[in-house]
Amino acid sequence: MNTVEKSIVVDVPVRTAYNQWTQFEEFPHFMQGVEEVRQLRDNYTHWRANVAYNELEWDAEITEQTPDRRVSWRSTTGAHNAGTVSFEPEDANRTLVTLRLEYEPQGFFESIGGAIGFVDARIVGDLERFKEFIESRGNETGAWRGEIHGSQVQDDG
Repeated sequence: MNTVEKSIVVDVPVRTAYNQWTQFEEFPHFMQGVEEVRQLRDNYTHWRANVAYNELEWDAEITEQTPDRRVSWRSTTGAHNAGTVSFEPEDANRTLVTLRLEYEPQGFFESIGGAIGFVDARIVGDLERFKEFIESRGNETGAWRGEIHGSQVQDDG
């Protein structure tokens, strides 16, 4: 199991950064290799991506989601991956976004890629593209303010 943790400060309020992150179907706009994310239910997504020259698909369950604080997930199909993205206000208009990802490399290229820092670089790039995406817009493309605790959904109403 490999773990990567990276952070970036984005120049938007914590609510804006968090709200944008809840728009999973927008991820292909800033996540390299992610071709599609479909929100199947409030706590369930389907992913299609190109990773290390492999077309991959998997489902992920959102296990924890607290507005303006964190989103955690784990894969339920495909290669194991799990993680948390957390949001910490730096001040009224800046947010520290930290992404922690745990993954199980699949195949030769992914194993070698992890060993030489490929995944670390991709995460840094994804965070930089998220920063550019949200800062250039100035506001989120949508929001979901419900909560998920232990995979149980508490809709925002």
